[in-house]
Amino acid sequence: MIKALKKIFVVICVISIITPSVYSYVDPNDPEVKELREKELKSELERIEKEQKIIEENLNVTKQKSASIERDINILDGEIYKAELSIKEKNIIINRLSGDISKKEEALQGLENRINRSKDSISRLILRTSYIDDYTLAEVLLSNDNLSDFFVDVDAYHTINNSLDLLTDDLNNFKGEIIEEKEVLSVKKNEEVDTRVEIQSAKNTVDQKKSSKDQLLAVNKSTERTYEQIIQEKKQQASAIRDALFSLANSEKGISFGQALNYANIASRATGVRPALILAILKQESDFGNNVGTCNRAGDPDHKKWHSIMPGPNDNSWRDDQTIFLEITKELGLDPNDTPLSCPLNSLTWGGAMGPTQFIPATWKMYDKRVAETHGVKVANPWTPSHAFTAMSLLLKDNGASSGGYTAEHTAAAKYYAGGNWANSAGQGYGTSVMRHVQEFQSQIDFLEEAER
Repeated sequence: MIKALKKIFVVICVISIITPSVYSYVDPNDPEVKELREKELKSELERIEKEQKIIEENLNVTKQKSASIERDINILDGEIYKAELSIKEKNIIINRLSGDISKKEEALQGLENRINRSKDSISRLILRTSYIDDYTLAEVLLSNDNLSDFFVDVDAYHTINNSLDLLTDDLNNFKGEIIEEKEVLSVKKNEEVDTRVEIQSAKNTVDQKKSSKDQLLAVNKSTERTYEQIIQEKKQQASAIRDALFSLANSEKGISFGQALNYANIASRATGVRPALILAILKQESDFGNNVGTCNRAGDPDHKKWHSIMPGPNDNSWRDDQTIFLEITKELGLDPNDTPLSCPLNSLTWGGAMGPTQFIPATWKMYDKRVAETHGVKVANPWTPSHAFTAMSLLLKDNGASSGGYTAEHTAAAKYYAGGNWANSAGQGYGTSVMRHVQEFQSQIDFLEEAER
């Protein structure tokens, strides 16, 4: 009788364990209030989008008018209002994202609780099955227990085993759900970071435009000569930006910023990667130090030559840069013994990176055909700036940069530097430094566009 009761108890426990618990996210706010708030946010977003469209149309009309203080003030007013609308829009998006993130975190916690309960239940069931597994048939027959009670336990044993299988399946399903929820949560958090960066950028724009507006308001409107001076100053600043020397690896002269921007724009049109990001990576690569392009030159000692600084077919490395480097120089008609390469950073690393964007031969080989096709040439050259820019842009696109947003560009930059180890401190530090350069270059690009209108 006791064992029969035990069996009933076990079955009841099993049923309670395997029956899915009624778990759902409970919003602390009233559902009707929450739904109403969501409708209000949606309506506000639609209103802002309509206003943005009207402002954009008005700006386009205003920009077609002859240059004057009044015209420029109207343009600045429109751009300020447009940026302020963008801030309102992004703040609404942040509010919605914060709600979504909160829901996902609650759902994840619920799934983790269910996994823990399943693990506890599985442990109890395994302990229960071991009770029967510990006895052989001979031991049962020789015991004083009633044989019918033994078969009751055997029946319970099968029930428990079936329940154990169900619980294990549930546990695996819960784990799969957690992976999916974490992926969605990660995307939401990245969107939130991107939106906050965009808000800050819009605020900077407002500050800059207001400063320009104040400058125009301070001009004596009756003196057009003063206004012409302002225009001339902008043109001079724009010219200085374009003429600024943009240092390049392996290059003694470098190229002007205007040329670099032109190359970046060409690469951007081919790949969708922002020109400011292309220029930022280039600056980061060019500023590494004296090791860049200071090996394998004419007159360098043997330990600085290509066969010493880069891995070959007989070295313990995943790549054979030596063989590929010889192929590249042969195709381009270059002397492999006096074509500048980067030196190793230290005794534990390899050197041999080529050109202004510092591609190692093995990586360049992955992109040379696509670069040649983009530029309509037979053989791409890693030492030609326009080709190097395109190769860099293609690599950044493959790393996800073309999707846009701070996190996507930051991750692409980190992968450009550290490859599969992009999430480590070195890769993240590189990405952060690049994004600071992006902000600087985007400001210069925006100024050039403004000066030319």
